Amino acid sequence: MRGLPPIRIRHSPSRPRVSRKPLQLLTSCVAGLLLLAAVGRGDEPFPAELVDFGPPSEQPLFAGGGPAAWDRDLRERGWIMREGSGWTLWYTGSNPDRDPVRRLGMATSVDGLNWTRSAANPLVRDAWVEDVCVVWHAGRYRMFAEGEQDIAHLLVSLDRVHWRRCGPLEIRRAAGGPIADGPRGTPAVWLERGVWHLFYERMDDGVWLATSTDGRVFTNVDDQPVLACGPDSYDRHAIAVDQIVRHAGRYYAYYHASPREDRATWQTCLATSTDLVHWTKYRGNPILPVDPAAPKRSSATLVHDGQRFRLYTTHPDVRVRFGIDLLPAATPPKPPGS
Repeated sequence: MRGLPPIRIRHSPSRPRVSRKPLQLLTSCVAGLLLLAAVGRGDEPFPAELVDFGPPSEQPLFAGGGPAAWDRDLRERGWIMREGSGWTLWYTGSNPDRDPVRRLGMATSVDGLNWTRSAANPLVRDAWVEDVCVVWHAGRYRMFAEGEQDIAHLLVSLDRVHWRRCGPLEIRRAAGGPIADGPRGTPAVWLERGVWHLFYERMDDGVWLATSTDGRVFTNVDDQPVLACGPDSYDRHAIAVDQIVRHAGRYYAYYHASPREDRATWQTCLATSTDLVHWTKYRGNPILPVDPAAPKRSSATLVHDGQRFRLYTTHPDVRVRFGIDLLPAATPPKPPGS
């Protein structure tokens, strides 16, 4: 880039005058350089790697087990975790023609694309386990899930396969005392510096945040939702968080939402925060609009595969979209507890 012309000062016995044009040019150049630097640092609150994905896999990577199977139908949010070279999918299966219970299943993969059901399925035979979120912490896996009547509960495992039920989560109001009776579902959990952050919905009418030091007894940060429906049409009638990730110094919430009062359609959206309490929704929402072929397709999980991000959806089957931008393995979003 060529150097700026020198600032010329004309001396006058009565009044010095300074030419302002070079100063204006200098200001413009500095502003331009600052803008370029900001773009280079990735200071955009919604970077392309979190919102720009290719088309979904043409065929499902994983689907129901067949007409007579206990997992004929896949339900709600599954959870995909990559550990080294191995991938694990925990999912909810049901078959109302057999019984109404929604049970926990597992599948494994070496590439996140070709999946094999566990021979131990269903993993928990006598309990309703749905809308699962899994966190590895202190030598064990902790699963936060919906139980019957959309009550969030906890399960613990040492090996990903055998799960011990620990009972419903206790959620208290900000000033103390239990929250009102009723659903507290779709638990999405973030663990940081010894504090568990539980995002939960009540009838999909909003998302509340409660915190805990033991992962079992939670207290609301506020008795009002931290992520509310609307005001725009894409999430005006229902909202629930699927996953919390941290990337480039910010928190991101992938969530599913309905633009219809009857909740007949769902789509995937994104919001960001610097403190997990105050959230800003992405102007380009939804990042995954309603799929005409499967209007309730939703429940997203973001996973880094070593080269790029993948965005999976797990309802009503498992499909994947690959991120458009390649990213080094050192920059994947941090999982809870890291």
